[in-house]
Amino acid sequence: MSKFQVAYVPIGVPTFHLESAKLLFDESISLLKSLSEDVVVPDEMLLSIDGLNSFLDTVNPDLIVLQNITFANAQYASEVLARFPQVPIILWTLREPVIDGGRLRLNSLTGAYSAANTIKKYREGSFEYIYGGPSEEKVKSKIENTLKAALVKKKLSQAKIASIGHTPQGFGFGRADDTELLRYFGVRHVAIEVRELIDKAKTFSDEECAVYLNDAKERTVGLDNTLENNRLDFARLYKAYKEYVEENEISAIASRCWPDFFTSFGTPVCAVLGILNDLGVASSCEADTYGALSMYIARELSENPVFFGDPVSLNEEENSISFWHCGMAACSLAREDTGAVIGEHCNRHIGPTMEFGLKPAENVTVFRVGLDENRNFRFLIYSGEALDKPKQFFGTSMVVRTRENASEIVNKTVLEGWEPHFVVAYKDIAEELEILGHMLGINVERI
Repeated sequence: MSKFQVAYVPIGVPTFHLESAKLLFDESISLLKSLSEDVVVPDEMLLSIDGLNSFLDTVNPDLIVLQNITFANAQYASEVLARFPQVPIILWTLREPVIDGGRLRLNSLTGAYSAANTIKKYREGSFEYIYGGPSEEKVKSKIENTLKAALVKKKLSQAKIASIGHTPQGFGFGRADDTELLRYFGVRHVAIEVRELIDKAKTFSDEECAVYLNDAKERTVGLDNTLENNRLDFARLYKAYKEYVEENEISAIASRCWPDFFTSFGTPVCAVLGILNDLGVASSCEADTYGALSMYIARELSENPVFFGDPVSLNEEENSISFWHCGMAACSLAREDTGAVIGEHCNRHIGPTMEFGLKPAENVTVFRVGLDENRNFRFLIYSGEALDKPKQFFGTSMVVRTRENASEIVNKTVLEGWEPHFVVAYKDIAEELEILGHMLGINVERI
């Protein structure tokens, strides 16, 4: 990936109290550099159009921190927009340092209105905004989350998602359009027939796959209890998928699973997908490409594997929703008291699949990249807690106590026609997701 860059653009005019402005300029640089090594800053405050343009000549940013160090008229924002019409912006207003009946020292807030008016008239889409000084925690948090979202936006523009096989009949909600992925997310989409990887897996010898089998045994509990032919065929699939991902520089995959791996190969792919998630490759099943995209985004923001599952049960008294899937969760997400237990598929009774409850966490975020009835992209985001619960059903499961009313969440998301697959990230990334939605020009439903 080309180097990520954040440009700090402190604009103003020299007729205000420059001693106050300089103190905040230095503090702002310290804050930004503490948050990212990728921040580029000017040597001095940009108090003229010539000074602004000279600095803009030196940068190629993925995010612009546009700060009114003092008041600045609309020409300053216009110059920034003319140079970088599509680059995300966070507009930062400084708090007036002194209110004593005397001189207005900065007038940063009026400058923010001027800049915001220009941005909204110039281009479609949202920008981020924060008011306050560089020492304030809310300012630090907002800028940090905006930096994280901008970095993921850049990663998306250089990511490649693979659809391995087609969605099963009746699962068309996960079927992706190449052009839509590229236009709205910058993601390249590739496709391969599932039989190609099955045929490749069949060519591998037991000796070639031994290292993959041993790796899986280290990660899981009870793999030796799987029938030998299924255990060996699993290792073949693991090698085939891992090599395909590495050779083609794939960031995420959406793999068909049933019925092909039961009928054409005799061994499920579930456990392979679970291990790939641990290896940093966001991997969804049932060929849900937009589910894989959701997993990739949430993984990058949380910096951990994420869970992919169906909402299968509502407990009004506990204010919780249970998420479940057949058995492809990342091994590292298993409860500590059980580990990543291996079992067999709940319907086909063929293994190996993952069979465990997921570990608890104080903060989790539920997320989905979806399409509405007019095929407009949208984000669903809500927060909760992963409860300390054992496995709820055959397969892998977790119970999320939601921050808001769980019954209302279920009612709302069903009535709004959201897809039946959701991602649960092991971190509070709600604000970062919302900011990313703004950057991508996508409607955000944050509950």
